[in-house]
Amino acid sequence: MTDLPLDEVALLSLRRRAAQQVEQREWAAAQASLEVLRGATPDDPRLALDLAAVTQARGLLRNSTALLLEAAQAPAPAPGVLLAATRNLYFAGELVAARHCLDRVEARGSLPTAALVELARLRWMLGEYSQAYALSRRAMDNGADTPDAHYLHATLAQFNGDLDIARRGLLECLRTWPRFGEAAVALVNLEKQRSEERLELLDSHLSRLRADPPGPAQQLAMANFHAARFKVLDDLGRAEEAWQALERGNALMRALHPYDAAGEAAICEALLRTSRHLADRVASPPLQHEGPQPIFVVGLPRSGTTLLDRALSSHSSIVSAGEINDFRRQLRWTADVPAAGVAGMLEVLRRVDTIDFRELGRRYLAQTQWRAPGKRWFVDKNPINVRMVPFIRLALPHAVIVHIHRAPMDVCYSNMKAMLGASPAYSYGMESMAHYYRLYRTLVERWHQDCPGLVHEVAYEDLLRAPVATLSGVLARCGLQLEPACLHPERNASPVATPSCNQVREAPHLRSLGEWRRYESQLEPLAAALRA
Repeated sequence: MTDLPLDEVALLSLRRRAAQQVEQREWAAAQASLEVLRGATPDDPRLALDLAAVTQARGLLRNSTALLLEAAQAPAPAPGVLLAATRNLYFAGELVAARHCLDRVEARGSLPTAALVELARLRWMLGEYSQAYALSRRAMDNGADTPDAHYLHATLAQFNGDLDIARRGLLECLRTWPRFGEAAVALVNLEKQRSEERLELLDSHLSRLRADPPGPAQQLAMANFHAARFKVLDDLGRAEEAWQALERGNALMRALHPYDAAGEAAICEALLRTSRHLADRVASPPLQHEGPQPIFVVGLPRSGTTLLDRALSSHSSIVSAGEINDFRRQLRWTADVPAAGVAGMLEVLRRVDTIDFRELGRRYLAQTQWRAPGKRWFVDKNPINVRMVPFIRLALPHAVIVHIHRAPMDVCYSNMKAMLGASPAYSYGMESMAHYYRLYRTLVERWHQDCPGLVHEVAYEDLLRAPVATLSGVLARCGLQLEPACLHPERNASPVATPSCNQVREAPHLRSLGEWRRYESQLEPLAAALRA
């Protein structure tokens, strides 16, 4: 008996069934329904996107990625389909294909404002800050009027050094959307606060928020406004009031994003076992690769990674790739494990013997070469790659790994005051901060035991006090000589994406050393936990 084509009624019914199966998380049934639909309408790339989401939910990352690539190559998809494909390809680690999707959308010329905003956001996610800023300006000229669009534009202005435009944009955000806490934090971080003007603005917004119904959105907004108040009060030298604001904001963030101490400890233990398991394995012969090679700058957030990145990328043979996630995403692809927090990382480590490290290195290089045309080296400065050292050794034998570290109290305090969002849940309490710091130091010490000489150590304090010797040591690992520009990272004109981007445009100074001592008595529990 020959199968007959599905008519429109049957197709509609099947679409509804697939949607219901997805809603009920019946992934295998949803995949079967979508595959039937795709067979009936093979020219609809949206079905490939839907199927990619379902196969990823089933833990089939490689299959999901293949479907995304297929959707991206469809002959004439709508801009919305290409933008959706781009976002998914980005998280899958297929950045070359993601950029190609964006090029196809931009080639269409006239685009609606919402599409321009999304284009800008995706270019920003890819680290293409100049292109993102140009697209954002077009969206503003077209009348973009959402809080996210205005905040994105102000953020990109800040990254590209247009601080006046960033300031005006953030003030407009707060005037139009007075509960937009992220805009308050960004505004006070633009510069050192020297008057109470911003404090009065923040207090008025907090008063409104207190009258709102309690809930996660209200809590997050209040946490951001308290963090902004801390920054202003700290700048003004009002330490007691500043600490109270920091405590209030961090308490709200702890309630919203509890620290998973057991999960982080499990990852650390699994990494230690994996490192010992891989310690005697010899790296495959390096890939015959003539393009740029990576310099991994690793450590804790707020340890000086950005300053080191800016100094190194001031060299004529080095460019900054920024804080990219490419290595971990390619590691997940080679292990065929979708991103899933602690459970996902533990599953990757369980599958370590199935990983083809040469393929991992090949994929990483294939997805990063566009970032460094004509250069010998590029800086990948994602601090979390401190967990990836054993895998980098096997996948990329020619890579240089630089670990930058900072005095424990300085780096822990700097994390606690930074309001870095949901991911660093460890940073909103003293016990959790100390716990995470101890795990991090345990890993670093193991890397030195298992891979002696692999990781080049840089002390943040040495980078500030003895930059010639410190930078010369790093550059020697790359076969390069120090250039005068490296000693003036504040003159590096390339965009920079960090909450402290105003600071990295200043000449390096020693004022950040020992900042925690302003709150020495309040931070005694942290000091005690670190001593323990």
